[in-house]
Amino acid sequence: MSNFLLMCWEFFKTGLFAIGGGLATIPFLREISLKYGWYTIDMLTTMIAVSESTPGPIGINMSTYVGYTMYGIPGAICATLSLTAPSLIIICAVAKALKAFKDSPIVEGIFTGLRPAVVGFIISAVISIFLNSLFRVDLFKATGNIIDLFSIKGIVLFAALLAFMKWKPKLHPIVVIMIAAAAGILLQF
Repeated sequence: MSNFLLMCWEFFKTGLFAIGGGLATIPFLREISLKYGWYTIDMLTTMIAVSESTPGPIGINMSTYVGYTMYGIPGAICATLSLTAPSLIIICAVAKALKAFKDSPIVEGIFTGLRPAVVGFIISAVISIFLNSLFRVDLFKATGNIIDLFSIKGIVLFAALLAFMKWKPKLHPIVVIMIAAAAGILLQF
């Protein structure tokens, strides 16, 4: 199977099984990174930052970004369509079925079971992003120097933004994103 079709298949599977929205796609994207090496974990972190900073759902933004990075505009279009096709197919079928079974205890039980699984996916993604943003395991492995394990700039920026958000709790997330982007440019992350 060509890499292009494989990319489409992987995004189709991601769209099919990433229940819970865009953040739930992150563990799948991490797995794709580790399995195929199409992008690094650092690139994934960048994709997440770009996707969170741009309008639209994160999963769609990320699939478009990966597709474009790998195969240009045709890749962006196909990766996006591959990710969204399962949702479109499933939502049409589910909408029809839910009308008939909306009060079923089995359907309610399914949704009750899916909620914690989705939370687990999201927490797993948050931990992965957190660790990748504040720690540099690859550099530490290469040098063996404990200081190299920590991304000092990342930790300082994280602490500063956390304190700033505590000081100004009603601050709009766009302002925080803009501050973080400016700090990234100034500190040359």
